[in-house]
Amino acid sequence: MPHVSAAEPGIFQLAILGSGPAGLSCAARAAEIDRRSNQSTPTYVLLEGFSLPAKTIQRYQKGKFVMAEPGFLDLRSDVRFAAGTREGILGGWAEDLERLQVNVRYGCEVQKVTGKAGDFSIALTNGERLRAAAIVLAIGVEGNPRRLGVKGEDEQSVLYQLDDPKEFRGETILVVGAGDAAIENALALSDQNDVVVVNRGKEFSRAKDGNLNAILAAISDPRRRLSCSYESSISAINRTPEGPTPLAITLDTPTGPKIIPSHRAIARLGADPPRRFVESIGVQFPGPARDAIPALSRRYESNVEGVFIIGSLAGYPLIKQAMNQGYDVAEFIYGNDIKPADYPLLQAQLAGLPYEREVDELLERFKSIVPMFRELNALAFRELIIESDIAVAYPAGPEYDDAKAKAAGLLSKLSDKGKRPRVSRIVQEGEALYKPGEFGTSFFTIVNGEVLLRSEDPSPVTTKLTRGDFFGEMSLLSGRPRTETAMAGAGCVLVETPRRTMLKLMNSNAEVRNGIDWIFVVRELKSHFAPLAPLRDLREIAGRVAVRRFKAGELIFKEGSSADSLFIVRSGAVTLTRARDGVDLLVAQISSGQLVGEMALMGDPIRRETARATLALELIEVRRPEFLQLTQRRDAMIEPLQRAASDRVTDNARMEVRPESGSLMNFLMAQGLGEATDVLVIDEALCVGCDNCERACAETHGGISRLDRKNGASYAQVHIAISCRHCEQPHCMKDCPPNAIKRSPTGEVYIDNTCIGCGNCQVNCPYGVIRMEYEAPKKPGLIQWLLWGAGPGVGEESHYHPTAAAKAKGKKAVKCDACVSVPTGPACVKACPTGAAMRIGPSQFVDLVEERRR
Repeated sequence: MPHVSAAEPGIFQLAILGSGPAGLSCAARAAEIDRRSNQSTPTYVLLEGFSLPAKTIQRYQKGKFVMAEPGFLDLRSDVRFAAGTREGILGGWAEDLERLQVNVRYGCEVQKVTGKAGDFSIALTNGERLRAAAIVLAIGVEGNPRRLGVKGEDEQSVLYQLDDPKEFRGETILVVGAGDAAIENALALSDQNDVVVVNRGKEFSRAKDGNLNAILAAISDPRRRLSCSYESSISAINRTPEGPTPLAITLDTPTGPKIIPSHRAIARLGADPPRRFVESIGVQFPGPARDAIPALSRRYESNVEGVFIIGSLAGYPLIKQAMNQGYDVAEFIYGNDIKPADYPLLQAQLAGLPYEREVDELLERFKSIVPMFRELNALAFRELIIESDIAVAYPAGPEYDDAKAKAAGLLSKLSDKGKRPRVSRIVQEGEALYKPGEFGTSFFTIVNGEVLLRSEDPSPVTTKLTRGDFFGEMSLLSGRPRTETAMAGAGCVLVETPRRTMLKLMNSNAEVRNGIDWIFVVRELKSHFAPLAPLRDLREIAGRVAVRRFKAGELIFKEGSSADSLFIVRSGAVTLTRARDGVDLLVAQISSGQLVGEMALMGDPIRRETARATLALELIEVRRPEFLQLTQRRDAMIEPLQRAASDRVTDNARMEVRPESGSLMNFLMAQGLGEATDVLVIDEALCVGCDNCERACAETHGGISRLDRKNGASYAQVHIAISCRHCEQPHCMKDCPPNAIKRSPTGEVYIDNTCIGCGNCQVNCPYGVIRMEYEAPKKPGLIQWLLWGAGPGVGEESHYHPTAAAKAKGKKAVKCDACVSVPTGPACVKACPTGAAMRIGPSQFVDLVEERRR
């Protein structure tokens, strides 16, 4: 319905159910519309079952600081809102309700809604009935918190809401969850309690930026009584009447079960929509998932004409967004077709398209032609686009030049106005979006035209992708470098979504996550077994293989066991050992993208080695029937598969015949080389201890060395300096608030100048290669030092005194960047006079071990 016409006597034009931020803003706009049209009595009513407005915010922990996210979006509401304390915000809203004389009724709990557009009947629990032409559901979801779903979830000391963190003191408390509510509870409790945050993910991907910064700073601050257990979940809660604490809580962690004696657990796992009530009105949900949200039009109207949904129930729990929706929906209902508050942002992003259409029309088209996008609520899709980049390809020539100039002009205009400068990215048809060996984690979706993926190994294969397809998922999920060249084709329009946004989307939408997982499996099967096969031919097989996950050290298969499957390493690494004379000899280290256990299907079905997860691991298991179906295709690549298996047997044999080789490989794995892509190794037989490597590093990096040669570990004259490993999935990049840690296309992990000095990367790095340092003072030049002895000389000055300006800037994180910006390569290697220093990757580890035998 475009709008609601003037209601009949006795019928409100609009009834708003729920006085949270969305409902308040909607009612305030309706009040202002009434005032401007000189209405003598309110044409709307705001119904609230609680005794005060904004029940959820009333129940926020006392003194909580409420953020006004997202920062790039302007507020559009007759009710004030800015970042501040819970008490300040509630006080301001109370004043605005009074000032605007909003027609609100408290203690009016809605029992049932019946009728149709133009004449809905609203039954209240007190027996009263109201009539309204249109209904706005702004009831939120916070009244239905998700439970832990484990033994002990109903214990008295297990809470699902925290009203006052000061109520608890001197306790050990587990806070379960990784969203804003969990973070805020944990931070407040840690002032006077020992707090463990239980995060089932690898990072806080769903948190607002302000909360993300705060929790990471707290985790890395040794003075705070707060820690985080990542990739963990509660598996059981048991009472311990005789113990020092009331509860013994068992965590399922990457390294195995862990029992934490605790006083209580606070679970903040989000909430489920009140489906039964909403469905009783006739509103439909897109699926049975408990977190499903109703499908809505761009005007927030549900499938039931005259019933509109805003706020948390519409999938947007952020206060500013909810308030904007409240304002907009009131305008829509009263007949004013205004543009949403985010319209200018989207308009700028889509301005580079070769056709001029309204933003809403373009978004609807994008959403309709991409299967993955269809799973998203219209509002969630708008946010996805705002956080992504739009790339548009034009043919070389005037058309490309004009589009490039237009985008540059718009960018300049937005920058001058202080707006968020994001416009379409213009590329040439035939231009490489990325190349093999480059590291990148953005995810690409094709909304128009085509993209060509060209791989060279084991033989040249070109795959054409068209609209609705997506790519880039392999690097996103596994951390591996790109394996093919992606070229923009004719008429190509892409949505390039950053890693953090995709992880947030995958965590919140099972259909999207399953779809990306599925295509990952399909492309892995295609890569290893049938590079020429169309994707459609592999769909059925992909549905029959399994993705299996293992914790570090967990057994995958045992030597001597019978087998009928092989594995593709999706992420992580696998250690292979053979038992000889009661000793486990390491014979191979298998990294992501490789096969393991393939000999069971290509020869002897008895496992020749024991396989364990070197670190957290994901495997794709392919059983014999699927393997035979793949390899019996006419376009199957059997010869490369056989060659790789033969090389594996040879390498394993080389390792086995010399036990010391296995010991050296064990040492290398213990030093983190199982996840390294570029590590500094020093041959102690050649090293003379001159420390030219350290001095050269310092001179190349502003007077601060990024490596520590002396304190590294050694074995069999192989020395691993304390220097960055440039991990396949860098620990340091996890939860960097300003996203200051980047990965170059050639794989080097580096820290840019946006570092805020939070120290989180230093805490997350398991190898101790990151330091927090003040900027080093400038030294006299080399000639001055040589001729007159001025300054401390080359290298890092021991115990230097930072300047006042450096102290004002604060300490920043420093680490090896493999001299990514130095054309001649790593300074440490270039400065070594004997050739002892070398930088190597996983493919060279076996060669290094073999060299030690000579």
